[in-house]
Amino acid sequence: MSRINGDKATRKSKRVGIIGCGWLGSALAKELINQGCQVSATRSREESVNELSAQGINTHLLLIPTEQGALNKHRIFDCQQLVIAITPQLRQGRIDYPEKIKQLIQAAEQSNAVKQIILLSSSAIYNGLSGDVTEEVPLVLSADKVQLLHEAEQAALAFDQADAQRCAYVLRLAGLVGESRHPGKFLAGKNKTLADGDAAVNLIHQQDAVGLILALLNTNAASGIFNGVSNTKANKREYYQRAAQALSLPEPVFSKQETKTDTRVVNGDKAQRLLSYQFVYPDLLSWL
Repeated sequence: MSRINGDKATRKSKRVGIIGCGWLGSALAKELINQGCQVSATRSREESVNELSAQGINTHLLLIPTEQGALNKHRIFDCQQLVIAITPQLRQGRIDYPEKIKQLIQAAEQSNAVKQIILLSSSAIYNGLSGDVTEEVPLVLSADKVQLLHEAEQAALAFDQADAQRCAYVLRLAGLVGESRHPGKFLAGKNKTLADGDAAVNLIHQQDAVGLILALLNTNAASGIFNGVSNTKANKREYYQRAAQALSLPEPVFSKQETKTDTRVVNGDKAQRLLSYQFVYPDLLSWL
């Protein structure tokens, strides 16, 4: 299968497309450009296109869902590798995420250029589960949002079925944090007592999310699903109170009586093992 390898001259001949180049995607784009890759990106608003273009990222407008014929002709599908980073917007009540992914995959299949798809999914697909969860665990498809995420993932993974030269990966990212998205601000100052203080935190730093995507762009691993999560061992009460302390903000207050005894811990061993990736921030308590 075609891959970007470690040779910089080879990387310059490759084009990587980032569909939905937001907070994470723009960080990825800048790193790829620094490595000598040709990068194309899309956003769904003209002002966002102009903003990224001003930062030196070749960006074009793309609105989906749309008419399939027009989508097939979009220049983003001239890239050999595509990172799909559009947000599902499930919290806003949107249910068309699988339709959007299916449209993008269909356009990629019609392209003679695209050889690799990486779909950035969410660890929210493990809703309804408890304990240590790996990529192989059966999903609770009746749980909130899970079916929609699952349909989108399956559409992406089907990209390689008709062509042995193609490959497809799903990266299930935990909650994203970073220098401009500090967790100390997430819950600080809430004027209510919060529940689920004993639940485990499943988070990943932006820099490690980018690192895992880069590892997938370079991997020879078979198509499949990978979790992207740090090794932080803390519950929500401990983590978010300490995060607020780090910024000298009011600490969130959690209920002392918990009704849930099980916690869900997303296991990221597979990605570290098969992609030979070492986290920059393996412990996000220490990062605080």
